[in-house]
Amino acid sequence: MAIKDILIWPDPELAKVSEEVETIDDEIRALAEDLLETMYAADGVGLAAPQIGIHKRMVVVDIYGSEEDRPSGEEPLVIINPKFVHKEGELTWEEGCLSVPGEVGKVTRAGKVTMTYTDLDGNEQTIEAEGLKAVALQHECDHLDGKLFVEYLSRLKRNMIKKRMLKLKAEREEEDAAA
Repeated sequence: MAIKDILIWPDPELAKVSEEVETIDDEIRALAEDLLETMYAADGVGLAAPQIGIHKRMVVVDIYGSEEDRPSGEEPLVIINPKFVHKEGELTWEEGCLSVPGEVGKVTRAGKVTMTYTDLDGNEQTIEAEGLKAVALQHECDHLDGKLFVEYLSRLKRNMIKKRMLKLKAEREEEDAAA
């Protein structure tokens, strides 16, 4: 298990469409652990494999953000090859993203979703979600198609965020070079 670097938008890797996971093996199970560990270390509620540069259709979601805050019996979701089978209603939520640190924007998505996916044991699962969990599932699955929440924002707001992210990336590169 290892905490991975999270790519910062507008990194072109984040715009790539991810491939289906063909086989659930030790490599995929290790990826799940890395995604969860990285998500918790970054204080996130979700993380998609493309955000750490791995273009597999896999996301993790834990709307509680930590093991301490999660109700007993609730487990973080490890979702492989997700497919939305139903979406309904509308919900506007102020979203942020670990690949766009420190930025938020109001995004309107379906308020209730039904999704099928494969779990780490290779079993087909169905989940129904609403509220924050529905938003998180849609947000993370967008990453699998190379889409980020900033694409739902106005061009002006997106361009302002892009300038700040480019500045942040440059600062981090300077820090890495100095280290």
